[in-house]
Amino acid sequence: MNEVFTFLGLFGEGHTYLFASHVILSALIVLVLAKTATSSLQIVPKGMQNIMEAYLQGVIAMGTDVIGKRRAKKYLPLVATLGLFIFVSNMMEIIPGFEPPSGNINMTLTLAIIVFLYYNFEGIRKNGVIHYFAHFMGPVPVLAPLMFPIEIVSHLSRIISLSFRLFGNIKGDDLFVAVLLMLAPWIAPLPGFALMSFSAILQTFIFMILTYVYLAGAVTIAGEYETI
Repeated sequence: MNEVFTFLGLFGEGHTYLFASHVILSALIVLVLAKTATSSLQIVPKGMQNIMEAYLQGVIAMGTDVIGKRRAKKYLPLVATLGLFIFVSNMMEIIPGFEPPSGNINMTLTLAIIVFLYYNFEGIRKNGVIHYFAHFMGPVPVLAPLMFPIEIVSHLSRIISLSFRLFGNIKGDDLFVAVLLMLAPWIAPLPGFALMSFSAILQTFIFMILTYVYLAGAVTIAGEYETI
């Protein structure tokens, strides 16, 4: 299969260049959206401010069901930023001439590691090192030697789960539509583009909700749940 044309490919060659340039482009788009939404704040929001406020309220509502409203707001900057960045990256796959950076394992693995390190850091900061890792041993002391390595493997597998789920779905959709474009470039790809749009939104939501779930498991290991 020949290399797919990209606009950024006109300025350089190589897989690493194309990946890095599309990551930077995604980040710049997110920054422009954020700047546009906050450049002229109004009591009655309009335009991009209205869209962003609706998005942030939706993220808080999502997190409230998982971790409580106060903590949902606390972790809003991380989850909302991840959501915007992943969504913009995913949507590049439906725009001709661009390549979705989320279809590269290097990006998705990096994001998964960031989430993994952050929720463990929050768990240790909130509960202390001893108390945090003590819950890895399970409720029955006699089973601790068995439960501890299982929990460690379970937490490490979250990196693979987060990264490969996003990467696999976006890359798979990209390849699927590329094949359709080669076979029937006019009408047949349209359902594929609809599928990619749905997948882009769905995979963004899954990554965000799992981030909240992992944070909830780390900071509420004593069983407390906050609703305010």
